[in-house]
Amino acid sequence: MEEGNFREVKTERPAKPKKNFAGLVAFIVIALFVLIIGFRCFYSVDEQHNAVVTQFGKVVKVNTAGFYGKAPWQEVHKVDMTTHGTGIGYVVSENGQNLVDKDNGIMITSDFNLLNIDFYLEYRVSDPVAYLYNAEDPEGELSNIALANIRTVVSNYTVDEAMTTGKSQIQSDVKEAMIKELESRDVGLAVVNITIQDSAPPTEEIVAAFKAVETAKQGADTAMNNAKQYQNQKIPEAEANADAIVQKANATKEARIAEGEGQAARFLETYAEYEKYPLITKRRMFYEKMEKILPGVKVIITDGNTQTMLPLEPFNE
Repeated sequence: MEEGNFREVKTERPAKPKKNFAGLVAFIVIALFVLIIGFRCFYSVDEQHNAVVTQFGKVVKVNTAGFYGKAPWQEVHKVDMTTHGTGIGYVVSENGQNLVDKDNGIMITSDFNLLNIDFYLEYRVSDPVAYLYNAEDPEGELSNIALANIRTVVSNYTVDEAMTTGKSQIQSDVKEAMIKELESRDVGLAVVNITIQDSAPPTEEIVAAFKAVETAKQGADTAMNNAKQYQNQKIPEAEANADAIVQKANATKEARIAEGEGQAARFLETYAEYEKYPLITKRRMFYEKMEKILPGVKVIITDGNTQTMLPLEPFNE
């Protein structure tokens, strides 16, 4: 066909019915809604998990492996029920090497030695509801419980036992103590097993620090022993002095009592004589008192008229 004789021919296509298009859109929307509702109303649980179903924050049920339905407003929380493991006392480096955790891996034994001891803890979820709601960080609490009980148990064994023959018993004691504490805490976790990975003497720096502590401890023991020795010397001496003072006081008391009783007896005797001969007794008492007051004076009795002197003492003294 020549270019000059070319004539554009317009072809008219029939328009699609608007009604059919709107119906298709509605069908798609309804299908999507049904699929969304279906996905929200049905769920599956594999053998490694449990599903905790909640409604407005309250636990409704717990499902094991299977296919289940639920209301659209209910929530499903899946919890891994398989066994997990973690290290206690060491950390894993980027190249996969186990490095000592100096903050948590150094233990002190019953004979006051330090020891690097590493444990591998295997645990699992025992109660999915308690695991989700009873603790903010269940694994963190488990790690703290493990570390506390390990320190307590290791402190009951000597360093030689912890490195050789006592390993199995230490593992058993730690596991038993952790089981009891986890039951009381109710964090939804259970101990499967705990084993000692390695135990060895501490590094040179720690040994030096430990020796410094031991030296200070020995100095404190020496000072305490000296203080006790001084105490043991002084207490008997003080007790002996106290006994002597008490005995002297008792003797003085007895002497004073005897003296008082004697004076009282003499007074009664004098009084009896006074009742019989009051005038003579008063004179005799007067003369005796004057002798005590004036021991060096010669006493002569006279009535003022007579020339006779009656000395109370011999003149030849």
